[in-house]
Amino acid sequence: MGEKTNPPKKDEAERKERLAEALRANLQKRKAQTRSRRAGDADKQRARDADRRSEGLPAAGKMHKD
Repeated sequence: MGEKTNPPKKDEAERKERLAEALRANLQKRKAQTRSRRAGDADKQRARDADRRSEGLPAAGKMHKD
């Protein structure tokens, strides 16, 4: 008997295309994150966020028992 190969389904091809697009988008996002960290932008952002936050949680001292 001759072997028949099933042609790839349309849905399967669309899925692969969507996955490839998602992978490309994720790669671009990760590259941008790496560039910003290399440039020090992420460190500056963390410092700004830390300045905006209060110093610790005021209730934390009450919850801690020795």
